[in-house]
Amino acid sequence: MGRWERALDAAGVQAPELRADYGRQRQQVADYKREVAVAAALLLPERMVPHVIAAAAFMHRTDTLLDSGPAEGRREASVRWGEQVVESLDAGRADDPELRPLLHSISAHPALRERVLAYLAAADADLDFAGFASEVDYQRYVDEYSLPGFMVVAGLLGPSGDQSAFDAVCRTYIDGSQRLDFVNDLAEDLADGRLTIPEQTLAQHGVTRADLEQARDLPSVRALLGDLLDQVDRTLAEGKAVVGLVPAAHQPMVRCIVGVDELTSAAARADLGAVLRRSASPSKPAALRLLLREYLRARRLRH
Repeated sequence: MGRWERALDAAGVQAPELRADYGRQRQQVADYKREVAVAAALLLPERMVPHVIAAAAFMHRTDTLLDSGPAEGRREASVRWGEQVVESLDAGRADDPELRPLLHSISAHPALRERVLAYLAAADADLDFAGFASEVDYQRYVDEYSLPGFMVVAGLLGPSGDQSAFDAVCRTYIDGSQRLDFVNDLAEDLADGRLTIPEQTLAQHGVTRADLEQARDLPSVRALLGDLLDQVDRTLAEGKAVVGLVPAAHQPMVRCIVGVDELTSAAARADLGAVLRRSASPSKPAALRLLLREYLRARRLRH
């Protein structure tokens, strides 16, 4: 029996149809974010893997609806999806194979229900995105959208019982992670008409939107990106305290999540001019070393 089949057994997924639903979602997650599927399979206790897959697949489905097509169509699709999810949660059953795994995972981890509802309620923050006038606006976005989205999966990895202290440190971590995404995806976002750096921050560095859109590799642009990555690194360093707040069996996965961000920030900093044209990625050897180190830690915890 393979590790995935054992994980389904450990997670209490017995019905053949439901096992197939989870299997499809595992493939979906692997298709859009392979590193998450691989890390979960290697680093988490088997009983947690299907639940993390279901939560990640739900996030991806919701995020795709928020990002695809004309704005008004996205809003209508998001509303319909939210209504469908709430109706299924209230009924305790779903006909949609995309929701059946989520409902089963909620039955195993009831706190996931509130995380799901909080993320659905946060959708408007992204649908209504029109850029940030100031750092205050960016921080509001983190509170209203980034954190609820992150907690759909992170809540599964956190401590049992009261998670208020855990949530607070996750807020610090996701501040750094979201800022990193905005810096690293700058070219892609601008191509989609989204400027994700606060106007106030641009003005402080004497940089214009046109400088970024035209990928002008100027000293002022490099200084801007360097300062943003300095903020990222400081915040990730503080947010790393989240590792100590999760159960020992989940720490390899959480360390890996933070570690990938640290490697991505280093890769972006290594060639700031390139970030104006494309996203940076951690070097494959560095990423593999991180995964191997945490895999060995996970194995020691299981034996």
